[in-house]
Amino acid sequence: MTFKRIWTEITEWLQDDATWEAFGIAAIRIIIIVIIAKLAVWLLHKTINRIVLERTDKHKPAHIRRMTTIGKLVKNVVSYVIYFIAGLLILAEFNINLGPLLAGAGIAGIAIGFGAQSLVKDILTGFFIVIEDQFAVGDVIQTGQFKGTVELIGLRTTRIQSWTGEVHIIPNGMINEVTNFSINNSLAVLDISIAYEADIEEAIRIIHQTAEETENENLVKTPEVLGVQTLAASSVTIRVIAECRPNTHMAVARIMNKRFKEALDQHGIEIPYPKMVTYHRAYEGAQ
Repeated sequence: MTFKRIWTEITEWLQDDATWEAFGIAAIRIIIIVIIAKLAVWLLHKTINRIVLERTDKHKPAHIRRMTTIGKLVKNVVSYVIYFIAGLLILAEFNINLGPLLAGAGIAGIAIGFGAQSLVKDILTGFFIVIEDQFAVGDVIQTGQFKGTVELIGLRTTRIQSWTGEVHIIPNGMINEVTNFSINNSLAVLDISIAYEADIEEAIRIIHQTAEETENENLVKTPEVLGVQTLAASSVTIRVIAECRPNTHMAVARIMNKRFKEALDQHGIEIPYPKMVTYHRAYEGAQ
């Protein structure tokens, strides 16, 4: 009898015109909420894109990637907020009391926050890395014992690839100190050793001429010959410095070392090598 009574009530409820009228009104309201939410997201995304484009036109190319990344983050946050509000409005159309639901969500959020402090730290640190433009994708950085090229900057982790191929995935919360090698120009320092028997002035002239004739796309300006740096046991060291594009000093140093060696060989300037001189003393009475 109980099942029959329940079935009768359900049938009467479905046959009631007021039920379908209320359902239709609720469905129309839900459709309107979804349309308004999508329209608001589209308009705000367009506005954010326009703002980002205007700012990138006024900034240097180095800041374009940061502005683009910030734009994507803001668009994601805007989308989440609008869809969350739309979801609450849709639930309200089903006569669901949102007060206890929001209170429960707040308590759950506090519990999750205490249980996932490291995750929250990683996300906050990643957000400030992007906002403060500490480094960008493609930069060569060193944090702790890891050094390499930044492949990805996420809100939780940063991925770095070393020059030997290893990929390091570092939680953003562990990035306390960063050295960025890709912001300013780098300096190639070359120490060229020649023998004591060589003519120092001639060697400096040859090195200076070779430096002026050296052409490389990574050189910012003509290398500078500073002069004699040290007097070692078997050699005289001449120092040359060259300002290069960021993180290209090692490649430039290899090329210039080769050209200096070839130029010195052509002019007969000897490169020092270990030598041993033996003195024989003649003693009185020796036969």
